Amino acid sequence: MIPILSAVAVLVFFGSAAFVLQRRPGLSACLGGLGPVLAALLSWRVSFGVLLGDAPVWLQAAWSMPLGTFSVGLDALSAFFLILILGLSALVAVYGIGYFRPAAGGRPAGGVWFCFNILVAGMMLVCLVRNALLFLVAWEIMALSSFFLVAFDYERDEVRRASWTYLVAAHLGTAFLLPLFLILGGPDGSQELGAVGRALSPGMANLCFVLALIGFGTKAGIMPLHVWLPEAHPAAPSPVSALMSGVMIKTGIYGFLRILPALGAPPLWWGLTLLAVGAVSGVLGVLFALAQHDLKRLLAYHSVENIGIIMLGLGTGLVGLSLGAPAVAALGFAGGLLHVLNHALFKGLLFLGAGSVLHATGTREIDRLGGLLKKMPDTGLVFLVGAAAICGLPPLNGFVSEFLVMLGALNGIAALSAGPAAALAGVMASLALIGGLAAACFTKAFGVVFLGESRAVELRAVHESNVWMRLPMLVLAAACVGIGVFGWAVVSGLSGLVKSVAGSAIGVETTSALFAVTMGAAALLGLIGLLAGLRRWLLFRRPRTETDTWGCGYLAPSSRMQYTASSFAQPLADLFLFFLRTRKHARTPDAVFPGASRFDTETPDVSRETVYRPLFEFVAQMLGRFRVFQEGRIQVYVLYIVVTLLVLLLWQWRRL
Repeated sequence: MIPILSAVAVLVFFGSAAFVLQRRPGLSACLGGLGPVLAALLSWRVSFGVLLGDAPVWLQAAWSMPLGTFSVGLDALSAFFLILILGLSALVAVYGIGYFRPAAGGRPAGGVWFCFNILVAGMMLVCLVRNALLFLVAWEIMALSSFFLVAFDYERDEVRRASWTYLVAAHLGTAFLLPLFLILGGPDGSQELGAVGRALSPGMANLCFVLALIGFGTKAGIMPLHVWLPEAHPAAPSPVSALMSGVMIKTGIYGFLRILPALGAPPLWWGLTLLAVGAVSGVLGVLFALAQHDLKRLLAYHSVENIGIIMLGLGTGLVGLSLGAPAVAALGFAGGLLHVLNHALFKGLLFLGAGSVLHATGTREIDRLGGLLKKMPDTGLVFLVGAAAICGLPPLNGFVSEFLVMLGALNGIAALSAGPAAALAGVMASLALIGGLAAACFTKAFGVVFLGESRAVELRAVHESNVWMRLPMLVLAAACVGIGVFGWAVVSGLSGLVKSVAGSAIGVETTSALFAVTMGAAALLGLIGLLAGLRRWLLFRRPRTETDTWGCGYLAPSSRMQYTASSFAQPLADLFLFFLRTRKHARTPDAVFPGASRFDTETPDVSRETVYRPLFEFVAQMLGRFRVFQEGRIQVYVLYIVVTLLVLLLWQWRRL
């Protein structure tokens, strides 16, 4: 445990040093980026050992605070999430050294590096602590540090609004966790997470499940508790967006899995609830992503979608646990946990790719971009790998986890009764629909941003990212391919974790089937590459000429003849207009020789517009009536204090 706690201390030290030395931007960036890298190196040996079968590590010491002791521990579940957090944080930190370099001539980035390191330390503590009070302290450190990172460009109104939305949502989620931990407290009043689990009545267990789902689900971004996510991720700097989407929202999944065993045997409706939440989050998340014009907002909604896929996996596992189907439980939890890993990889890659585009062009509006592959081939290639992975295409990592969830649902359909089997059939249908819509969405995103001709951005000013930014993206892209091809080995390595969560391990037949599928897909891609190489070799010494593109009688089509984000997504968006409530703005041709015409769309978040905005406006209106007491004069405030003290003294006197 000493190396793990030393890693936390390293993060605090290097973050503080980066802040103190922010007047020297180069040194500050190196120190700030070095903290997560050193923390990962210090922690990985112990973390991988525990994940692969070593004994859990514990440390307990006296603590003067009430309600418990200083308790930290590292078991397989903590080790899995710790490896994800530190791995992605180290890569994002290296990326950030190149990304924040322009800040050397403007606002110092020392504050960003301080909050970045504190955020990583807070996420580590969330996974390590075993005391409820200390867990909430770490949870708050994570929330506040990420709030300041989101608010980095605080001069802009939309950034300030997004950061406050995130802070309110974070504390609303915490408000549901407080009663959860109080209910789960031991009979002696202790709040040790490792010892919680006093005998709960079915009603109290159900209440705790709902509190955990809302409290941790708000952090994870499930629908309809997701409204902060598409606001905060686009507002934050791109490295911060990658970290928040890749691993920070997964702390909600970790907290839910950590609390779940303390609630006792799960009834069937718990699993069915997670399946419903996962289906709604997955389908609506990808639908709203399809309708977006902001590249980072599009990726933010895909985080909601992938949290939905994780919930589908966990729900399948809970259904298997409640009905005594160990194979279904193991496959469901294995798919959900592996998708936690896969989403961290490809979503971190995609956000870093979007940051590279923003860094080079100064915009994240999809309709202003185009043709970037000519100037940014490395960024375009890794973005394409991430796009294919998030769509669940083999042989990339997104396919492996979705395949496991599908296989778990298929096993449940064959083994369970009609009701649960129908719900698991809905899982398969949801995954198929999500995959198809995701493919359409990223065809739009990659095609409009990287292919064709530039729409508004002058390509001559565009440049490829520096080596600090390219290297982490290449590592993440290689990880997406590696897990996709060797997914069977990764699943075998996670067998101990799956057994600790689901109570049963993955069967050999599953890894064999996964091996056959991934190897077949890899062989197909290898054959395509071989044919492409053969074609290149055959044409190597032959003369080749280039000519202008021909389309509809035009030899040199302009950017006006290309798809926009709105026009590409319109047919699919119209099919789901009931859910999206898309607003269209069109100026159609109205003459034989028409002048200018245009078509664009706007798709506001339905949950925010129909639920949260009216609710918050009502609360603000009600609280505004108390402004009459805000006199602005100190003597009046002193009078309030004196009156309050007198009332308390009289109340205490009557009790004597």
